[in-house]
Amino acid sequence: MTPRALMFEVAMRALYPLLLAASLWLLLRGHNAPGGGFVGGLVAVSASAAYAIAFGARRARLRMPLGPPALAAAGVLMALASGLPAALLGLPFLTHLWTTLPLGVVDLPLSTVMLFDLGVYCCVWAAVGGYCLELLGAQEHNT
Repeated sequence: MTPRALMFEVAMRALYPLLLAASLWLLLRGHNAPGGGFVGGLVAVSASAAYAIAFGARRARLRMPLGPPALAAAGVLMALASGLPAALLGLPFLTHLWTTLPLGVVDLPLSTVMLFDLGVYCCVWAAVGGYCLELLGAQEHNT
């Protein structure tokens, strides 16, 4: 096992959730401005990679929801499911639909685009993050 910097470990305890929060903000911000699932997923990858450098690839992999293969599969299923409502209404597959959910004080806008972007986010985090964690794990075993 490689020696780890204590200050980096302490900092990562606070930075990991902040990086994930930033990735979710980018995911949601992308519906009205540049960003979305891809860039949000890349920020989630950076959170996982930094955590792996601080605490090891195995511990970082455990912090990923579902683990990389299942997270990627869930992402693909979400992206595919985002096209089904339009197809059921006789519209072309992946025609995105919008609605609002009244919450009393505010109306929450919902769309199939959000489900598609969440699927992309999960796929990017799983594929690139899983690859990154495998590389970091291999490096740990070689040192």
